[in-house]
Amino acid sequence: MDLPLIVLIGGGTGTGKSSVATELAYRLGITRVTSTDFIRQTMRAFFSKEFMPSIHYSSFEAGEAVRPPDDESDPRLLGFLEQTRNVLVGVRAVVERALQEGFSMVLEGVHLVPGMLPAIPGAVVVHFVLAIDSEEEHATHFFVRDFASDGLRPVDRYLEALPDIRVIQDAIVERAGRFDVPVFQNEELQRTIATVMELVLTSTERLEVVAHGGPGG
Repeated sequence: MDLPLIVLIGGGTGTGKSSVATELAYRLGITRVTSTDFIRQTMRAFFSKEFMPSIHYSSFEAGEAVRPPDDESDPRLLGFLEQTRNVLVGVRAVVERALQEGFSMVLEGVHLVPGMLPAIPGAVVVHFVLAIDSEEEHATHFFVRDFASDGLRPVDRYLEALPDIRVIQDAIVERAGRFDVPVFQNEELQRTIATVMELVLTSTERLEVVAHGGPGG
């Protein structure tokens, strides 16, 4: 490809974004994989809680950092969107670095919200969202995370917050529909990978055809 490939994987907490990102990067031969959680953690070292409070909470707890303007506003969504706007500053810097060096990357995270991302000229960009319709299935993902992290991501914390997590997931999926970003139900990893690979290959082929003036160009 003449241009670097930037794959953006959005979706709520516990929808399998990191697993899909790792497998997808392996199949595409991409060595640079990062997450918006890592970017947020890095930003915490530079911006104090007093200066930028939202980034010092988990995405589903960021409502604690905001004061809703009225009784009808959902602090969970307000806090999450405020955190997202802040984290996307770091996302923009990471992507710009990739473009400057001309390398491809896979970036995953809850903050890759459709309609909020900056334009990424000079790259083939593939953006999609992962979701899990079934609440029971969603809950099982947190047991897997707990096991895989040796308890560093305790299941009880996420199960307790599952209603809030799913409110944020619903908001992301709704915005995906509004901004024509594909949503894939990630209930079986290999099936999801196959679907995503088809999206990536179709997107790159379409852009190559356009870049070379259409079939036979």
